[in-house]
Amino acid sequence: MTAAVRPRLLLLDFDGVLAHYSHADRIAHLAAHAGCEPARVAEVLFASGLETGYDSGHIDTATYLRRLGEGLGRPVDEACWIASRVAGNRADPRVLEQVLAVAAHTPVGVLSNNGALMAEAMRTIVAPLFPALEGRVLCSGALGARKPEAAAFAAALEHFAMPAAQVLFVDDLFANVQGARQAGLQADTARDARALGRVLRRHRLLP
Repeated sequence: MTAAVRPRLLLLDFDGVLAHYSHADRIAHLAAHAGCEPARVAEVLFASGLETGYDSGHIDTATYLRRLGEGLGRPVDEACWIASRVAGNRADPRVLEQVLAVAAHTPVGVLSNNGALMAEAMRTIVAPLFPALEGRVLCSGALGARKPEAAAFAAALEHFAMPAAQVLFVDDLFANVQGARQAGLQADTARDARALGRVLRRHRLLP
């Protein structure tokens, strides 16, 4: 079905849309840095709630890194954290090509359920999309709200000064797509380049 209004902004999820994400690879990188078992990293980062707290904006970056380092028994600075995220992500060149084609005529942004530091990691993971994404990456940790909460979409619309009906949001999780639709955005699901291409053509952002 063709969208009623051609979007004036393409808003994309990061993990699962712009780049594939591997928990295991990210954990392995941090474990090698700290000289500990991967299970210890998983416990400190995820089972403890540390990552969720950071992604939700309840913990600032300095506190998050300090607590992570204390839990692993070795300091973790921003560069190390970003390197672990780079190790855990793999961008699909076909997806980047499609997004760049859209960015040539329509603004593009990112809305991601990640802590604020992830915005810096994206510069390496999807480097070809910069400077098109400069100042256009929104992370839940900085917004203080996570998808599919209405507040996350409201903050994105305010940041981009764009009416909800003129935004197309793409996520790999249908729950987030539902949240976007409830907030008035056009929204669809895509988990690979083929699916993303179909969505972009259906919404008249690609020929």
